[in-house]
Amino acid sequence: MANGSKQIVDFAKIKATMADPYKHPVQVINGDGKVVDPDTLAKYSDDQLVDFMKKMVWERTLHEQTMNFSRQGRLGFYAPTAGEEASEMGSVTAFKEQDFLLPAYRDLPQMIQHGTTVAKGFLWSKGHVQGNQYENPNMLFPQIIIGAQYAETAGVALGIKKNGDKDRVAFVYTGDGGTSQGDWYEGINFTSAYQAPAVFFVQNNGWAISVPRKKQTGAETLAQKAVAMGVPSVQVDGMDIVAVHEVAKAARDFAVAGNGPVVIETLTYRYGAHSSAGDDPSRYRTKEEEKPWFDADPLIRMRKVLTDKGVWSQDQEDKLVEQYKDEFKDAMKEAEAAPAQKVSDFLKWTYNVPTPAVKKQIAEFEAKESK
Repeated sequence: MANGSKQIVDFAKIKATMADPYKHPVQVINGDGKVVDPDTLAKYSDDQLVDFMKKMVWERTLHEQTMNFSRQGRLGFYAPTAGEEASEMGSVTAFKEQDFLLPAYRDLPQMIQHGTTVAKGFLWSKGHVQGNQYENPNMLFPQIIIGAQYAETAGVALGIKKNGDKDRVAFVYTGDGGTSQGDWYEGINFTSAYQAPAVFFVQNNGWAISVPRKKQTGAETLAQKAVAMGVPSVQVDGMDIVAVHEVAKAARDFAVAGNGPVVIETLTYRYGAHSSAGDDPSRYRTKEEEKPWFDADPLIRMRKVLTDKGVWSQDQEDKLVEQYKDEFKDAMKEAEAAPAQKVSDFLKWTYNVPTPAVKKQIAEFEAKESK
């Protein structure tokens, strides 16, 4: 039998091309503030675009003021969000009040926009139980375990489907590091198998603490990972709030229509440290790497578009910043006025019916707390 020279499968070609559909991020406003998709931008009124800008200024100011509070020792854990304003505000504004949000620890801004308060966000950071009591019941508290919220989303989305809710989805966030977790795959796969309504966001900010995106996986894009689970996915410029909003809105419409879940990878960047716990980004990344992302700042590019339209000014922005700062200071005062937590209460909440040993502990701590 003759030896054929042609291979039955060209694996090299498959590997070289399998990421091709996902390497063209959706974009409306590029890094220079130039509109590259005028037809999509035309869908939005000047008032809507100004509202997008206000929300990003709000989040950037929240980040800066929260970092100040953290340095003053007035907060506990906090995950900085500077650089991710377009990804977070563009996405959360595409959803409705009845949609169920499953946040990670960097998603306090989305939670506040979805129906809790800044004061509750501060209380969560301080480890106070009231920080988990939301005005809008359609969300869980931030998940600390990396990627675990994706598994939780599968259950919520299936519940929505079984309840017959026709205009409701679950939506969830994780970072690039979360896509390396088993929960990420399991949650998406389960949701896909049952064609449940969910939108999965991956905020690819380049770093899982000090581990760069390129060392986490051999996949060229994170979006393409969804294909293995039969889920449509896309990359979007996560520094472009209009593009993020437009893609998120389309994903919600797709999921609500009964087509199953969607995965969206937003290409963004974490400007500061991973958390207020004190990691130093200068130890694991360079100024040369950071510069293009700072140049593509979501506020800078949107500011240019609105200024060119004559509907935004630096004076207007400065006044907003001062207004937001005052609001956040008031929120901190409200948080700090919350009643001190008691060990006896924690013990009472441990069991529906306390065991004899726990009853004894409750009595002991109540005696100490009453002094």
